[in-house]
Amino acid sequence: MKNILYKNTKISFTDSGKGNAIVLLHGFLENKKMWKEYIELFSEKNRVITIDLLGHGESDSLGYVHEMEENANAVNEVLEYLNIEKATILGHSMGGYVGLAFAELFPDKIKKLVLLNSTSKEDSVEKKLNRTRAIKAVKQNYVGFVSLAIANLFSENNRIRLANEIEKVKEEALKTPLQGIVASLEGMKIRKDREWLLHENRFPLLLILGKKDPVLNYEDSLSQIEDTTAELVSFEDGHMSHIENKDELKSILNNFF
Repeated sequence: MKNILYKNTKISFTDSGKGNAIVLLHGFLENKKMWKEYIELFSEKNRVITIDLLGHGESDSLGYVHEMEENANAVNEVLEYLNIEKATILGHSMGGYVGLAFAELFPDKIKKLVLLNSTSKEDSVEKKLNRTRAIKAVKQNYVGFVSLAIANLFSENNRIRLANEIEKVKEEALKTPLQGIVASLEGMKIRKDREWLLHENRFPLLLILGKKDPVLNYEDSLSQIEDTTAELVSFEDGHMSHIENKDELKSILNNFF
C-alpha cells in the first residue's frame, strides 16, 4: 500500500504488475480491498492500480461533499505520481461515476472504460430525495444503515447463498467513516449526467449490468448505450457482479483488457 497527498489529504493506493495500466475503482461503502482476487489475476500481464476514493478505505475525507470530479482529480494525481500517461479504468457503481468524470476531465488519458453496475445518467428527482433520506438515516443509525445498504445490493436469491460474502462486505463497509459516507452521498446526488460521453464513442466501453439489480433499473440502464459502440454484458443477478458472478466476470474482463 502506498499514499500520496492530494490537497493535503491522504489518498491510498496499490500498484502491482507490469504492462498496460488498469485502474480499479470501488463503489460506495467499498474500498480497494474488494479487488484482491482481481489484482492477482490481472497483474499477471498488466499493471494494476487500485485506489481508495475520498473518505473510503485508507483515504481521508476532503470536506463535506465529495464531488465525482474531486475524486477524478485525486485519481489523476495518483497516475501522475506513477508516471502513467494512459489507463483503462474500471469503476464499480460510484467508481463508474468517477471513471466517467475522469474521462471528461482527462480525455487523452483514458484508453478504455468499464462501467460495472454503474450508469452515466444523473440521479432522478426521486433518487436525489432518497440520497437526502439516506444522509439522515446514516446520521441517526450508522450501523443499521450500513448493514441494510449492503444487503440490499445483492439480488434476493443471493442473500442466503452468499451470506458469508455479504458479511465480509459489511465488515469492510463499517470501517467507512460517517463523514466519508455523507460526503459521498452528497457528491453522488449532485453529479452531472454524462450519457453524452458514451455517444461520442471516443474509447472502447464495456457496460456490465445485473438484470435483478436493486439499485439500477436494468431497462433504464440499457437505454444509455443505444446508438453507441459499447459492449454489453448482462448477468441474471444484482448490483454486486464482482461477487455474484465472479468467475464469468473475470473471464469477460480478461478478454476486454
